[in-house]
Amino acid sequence: MKLLLLLPVAALSTALVLPDERVFSELTIQDHHTSDTVLDKLPSKDEILEGFKKHFEEVTESVTETSRNALDDAINIATDAGHHLSDKIHETAFDAQGWFDSAIGGKYNPLDEHEDPPHRRPHHPPHHDKPNMTVYELISTSKYSTKLAKLINEYDDLVDLLNGTTANFTVFAPIDKAFEKIPEHAPKPSKEQIKKLLTYHVSSDFYPAGRVLASHTIPTLLKVDSLGKEPLPQRLSRNLGLRGLTLNFYSRIVAIDIFGTNGVIHGIDSLLLPPPNVIKIIDLLPGEFSTLELGLGKTGLLETLNTTDHAGGTFFAPSNFAFQKLGPKINAFLFSTYGQKYLKALLLYHVVPNNTVYSDAFYKAESTANSDIPKGRFHIDLPTMLEDRTLSIDIARYGGLIEYKVNAFARVSVQDGIAEDGVIQVVSDVLIPPKKLTGVRNRVVKWDYWTSEEEMSVEELKERLEPFVNA
Repeated sequence: MKLLLLLPVAALSTALVLPDERVFSELTIQDHHTSDTVLDKLPSKDEILEGFKKHFEEVTESVTETSRNALDDAINIATDAGHHLSDKIHETAFDAQGWFDSAIGGKYNPLDEHEDPPHRRPHHPPHHDKPNMTVYELISTSKYSTKLAKLINEYDDLVDLLNGTTANFTVFAPIDKAFEKIPEHAPKPSKEQIKKLLTYHVSSDFYPAGRVLASHTIPTLLKVDSLGKEPLPQRLSRNLGLRGLTLNFYSRIVAIDIFGTNGVIHGIDSLLLPPPNVIKIIDLLPGEFSTLELGLGKTGLLETLNTTDHAGGTFFAPSNFAFQKLGPKINAFLFSTYGQKYLKALLLYHVVPNNTVYSDAFYKAESTANSDIPKGRFHIDLPTMLEDRTLSIDIARYGGLIEYKVNAFARVSVQDGIAEDGVIQVVSDVLIPPKKLTGVRNRVVKWDYWTSEEEMSVEELKERLEPFVNA
């Protein structure tokens, strides 16, 4: 940051040429012999130097005053870069390679001729100076977060919290332009709702850029009673795509790693709204889930899942494409009047109640706390709403990369759709209940799982679902 502060000063210094010692000596001698010339009106050497020094200090103070806030500097850099790169994918100075370097501890050395050229490297500002402002002070003094600061100032406990040292906070700070996206005629939220909104932008854990990239979900200060027996932290999902790095799939991170004495700030371009429940999210995404929503409506599960109290849950939601992979015959059967009872059993198999399995965290039904999913391989079998049938969940974590599979073959294609009452994991295949294999030796029960690579007939589907339909 110090380099940024000195750039305008360096430019000024190149415009000012100070006379050297010999020139001053000559001026002094000439002044003795030609006192009536114009030279006698020139200020002395000390006066000139004192004038330059005073002017230099005034300029430095001005530059420092306008650039002293690290949040301002970061937003300025992102904004300037955005003007030059608006026709490119990474339009706000985001560089995925820079984030990966941050995650694995890499560092670009411009003197190393074997390194990639500098234009491929991230352009976020260096941080040589130790921070001397809290995260609250950075927000309250930045010209880009005036609206956020105004909201925080309405709550003395939040001001004290973000000024204190109880934790190393991470604040995802919406810039002023984020508030311009609010519709003009939107109803005014209550003070309680605004506080929930603000706490959803703050985590009590320390998440610099590298850790954000290595994480898939991030706990916040917003605690809800719909995820467990006791209120548990609502989470944010981290997504990496063509728009750069986003939170909850829509709010783009435009500035990173603005460090304060008690945490770190990342600037975002949209407000993070506490999510609605699972059914509402499915209803809001007809392009992905219209077939699923139709099935839930026909079987009465839409209302059941929307009104049933549960301590969190995981909905493995098959997309429209997943239903297409079943083929026209099975779809025609399932959505017929006769096949609706089979469809209901099939959909119940996709719901894991009371257990919220994110890609990197697990809220257990019987626990009052959350736990992280360890790195490496994680396996668990969880009961579904279909009686006597479980789902086999396998999660493999390698750094920031996570592979999430169900029943060993169905891949979770879109991970961590955060919901008020759980999480949506979008699966690439419709999950078919396994059937027990008969005649197994040594009384070891084995299960026959269907994979999408095999073509299934209507008769085979009916055979697998028949026990639950009859029950």
